[in-house]
Amino acid sequence: MRFQDVISINDFEKDDIEYVLKTAELLERELKEKGTLQYAKGKVLATLFFEPSTRTRLSFESAMHRLGGSVIGFAEASATSVKKGESLMDTIRTVENYADVIVIRHPKEGAARLAAEVAKIPVINAGDGANQHPTQTLLDLYTIKKEFGKIDGLKIALLGDLKYGRTVHSLAKALSYYNVKLYFVAPPGLEMPRHIVEEISDKVDIVETSNLESVIPEIDVLYATRIQKERFPDPAEYNKIKGSYRVDLKILEGAKETLKIMHPLPRVDEISYEVDKTRYSAYFRQVWSGVPVRMALLGIVLGVIE
Repeated sequence: MRFQDVISINDFEKDDIEYVLKTAELLERELKEKGTLQYAKGKVLATLFFEPSTRTRLSFESAMHRLGGSVIGFAEASATSVKKGESLMDTIRTVENYADVIVIRHPKEGAARLAAEVAKIPVINAGDGANQHPTQTLLDLYTIKKEFGKIDGLKIALLGDLKYGRTVHSLAKALSYYNVKLYFVAPPGLEMPRHIVEEISDKVDIVETSNLESVIPEIDVLYATRIQKERFPDPAEYNKIKGSYRVDLKILEGAKETLKIMHPLPRVDEISYEVDKTRYSAYFRQVWSGVPVRMALLGIVLGVIE
């Protein structure tokens, strides 16, 4: 077993990332050949979602079922003893008696790390505030590799809310392991946090801009994100910035024919629906990538896949 918990992409070396991607590829192939597998037979996953989720929660549940395991948990903290004032530590200590692995999403940064320190069973971070979303990062890398057959040599733009968007924080750090050029495209005030830029700037070429049109002709991947309304302390500030970018057919006129557009979803208005049926759209194939990648992660932390 290479690692017990999945809390931050910072905990991964490049070899660990490649190990997960390769395992996901093998599991996806085996899944297509055999249907449901039995690696996690008799194992139980607990999904503790203190924040809303569609893709992350359902793909983890799908992944566990496809591995032959079962799932318990909640998708709304208000229906649990948290509503009565129970601490996160006590919730974790309780749930670990019922399950073999915990997946947690929480609005507070550092909550997943705290859960891992308390729990005696593996913990996987499904997003902690505006901090990290490591499993999304791994499925994003898996998607890029499937679309292009490689990651090295690509020019990749991260677009939108780079300040509060936890997916782009994790992805930028992971991409710094590869020979890529990164474009950080954000409206004023929502730029990539300086500590992340400084951390990776000696490893990878970075262009920072607010002008999407200027980078469209150069890039191979456009990773769009929504403006994170729920992270803004002042709703008035959100209203000033919402709708800053919209990827539509007009803006794509100057793009490479091989450009792929990705998005962690949900989208609001940053990608026009008319883009969905074009050759550029990869975001719904990206959704599927969550299943084999999370199968790989669950199998690894449970120790049932080598």
